[in-house]
Amino acid sequence: MAVRDEYYDALQGLSRGDLDATAWLNWFLEQVAVACAQSAGTAERVLQKSRFWMRLARTHLNERQREAINALLDAGSDGFEGGMTNKKYAHLTHVSPATAQRDLAELLERGILRAQGAGRSVRYDLVV
Repeated sequence: MAVRDEYYDALQGLSRGDLDATAWLNWFLEQVAVACAQSAGTAERVLQKSRFWMRLARTHLNERQREAINALLDAGSDGFEGGMTNKKYAHLTHVSPATAQRDLAELLERGILRAQGAGRSVRYDLVV
């Protein structure tokens, strides 16, 4: 909405009969630069995700593990707030806490996840 308002403000300067399009061109080029930066970020995230899955191409994972890993990859470098926990994994994949713990332990053993903390406060992050 704010971008649309800025667009009309810049365009309105041209409609007053002023033939100086500098303000509008500056606005337009700024928007192109923002769009390019966003596109580059999106492309980089897609490539990173693709490289990650290529590295794991021969690793057997169940659907729950794949779903959780994709959720972590989609969350990006900031990741899940507080990291992936047993409770979040169980909720995300619709399994019991015991099944979630087994799946997470397997991902940890394979070096796909790393643990931070211990006991009930353990959090898991991807090893990228």
